Amino acid sequence: MRRIAAELDLRPTKQWGQNFVIDPNTIRRIVQAADVTADEHVLEIGPGLGSLTLGLLDAAAAVTAVEIDPVTAARLPRTAAEFRPGAEDALAVLHADAMTLSEQALAEVRPAAAGGPTALVANLPYNVAVPVLLHALAVLPGLRHGLVMVQEEVADRLAAGPGSKVYGVPSAKAAWYADVRKAGTIGTQVFWPAPRIHSGLVAFTRREPPAGGASRREVFAVVDAAFAQRRKTLRAALASWAGSPQAAEDALVAAGVDPRARGEALDIAAFARIAEHGPRRAAEEVSA
Repeated sequence: MRRIAAELDLRPTKQWGQNFVIDPNTIRRIVQAADVTADEHVLEIGPGLGSLTLGLLDAAAAVTAVEIDPVTAARLPRTAAEFRPGAEDALAVLHADAMTLSEQALAEVRPAAAGGPTALVANLPYNVAVPVLLHALAVLPGLRHGLVMVQEEVADRLAAGPGSKVYGVPSAKAAWYADVRKAGTIGTQVFWPAPRIHSGLVAFTRREPPAGGASRREVFAVVDAAFAQRRKTLRAALASWAGSPQAAEDALVAAGVDPRARGEALDIAAFARIAEHGPRRAAEEVSA
C-alpha cells in the first residue's frame, strides 16, 4: 500500500477521510466478521488503495468499489490485476460520491453476470459515515447485511438501543432498516496515517421496517424532532412537529406513548406509531 501511494504521489486528505488499512490481519478480521459468502456481490465504499478490496475479492464472487478520489479509483483495477491475477474481472470500480449512489449507477458498472450487491463492507470515511450508510440502506434495498468500520464513538451510537446515553438519531434511523450491533474495536496503528482515535466495527442485518402506515420520511421527521431537544419531554419536543404541545400529546397518547417520556426511551416502532398518529395523518382521516 505504501509503495502504491508513493507511486501515485498520494498524500491522504482529511477532506475525503483517507486513513488506509495497511495491516493484513485486520483485513482478514474484517472480511471474516462480515460473513461474506462465495456467491455474493459485495459493495465497498471508499476502497482507497485497495487493501480491503483484495480481501473481499478472495471471499466474494464480485466486488463493486465506489471511490470519490479519481487517482485511487483509476489505480484500483491495476492493483487487483497485480495482486489478484485472474480475479480482476470480478471487480468493478465506480468513480463517484457515495452520497449520489443509486441502483442504476451500480448496474451500469457492475461486473459481468453479477446481480445487485447483497452485502456492504467498507472502511467508511469518519466525517460522512452515518449519512453514507443510511443513504446506501435507503437506495439499495437488496443489501441484506454488511459490516462497516467507523469512528468508535459513531459505532457505539449506531448500535445503541433505547435507554442508552448514546442512543439518538443515528441509532433510531439505522434501526428502521436493520438489526445493528457492534462487532469489535480496531486500534489506530493498523492505519496509514494513524488516526488519533480507535475505530469500531458495526454489523447489520436487514429486516422489514416497523409495521404501520407511516412512511420513512414521516417517521424520520418525528425522530429528528424528538432528539433536537432531547432533554425535553416528548410533549414539548414534538410541539413544533405536531403544531402545538396539545396536538403532540394527542398523537403520543394515540400511539400509546407517555407524553412525559423522552426520545431516548423509544424504539423505532414507537416512533413509527407516533408518525402514524401525527397531525397531517389525522387531518387526512377527517377529510376522508
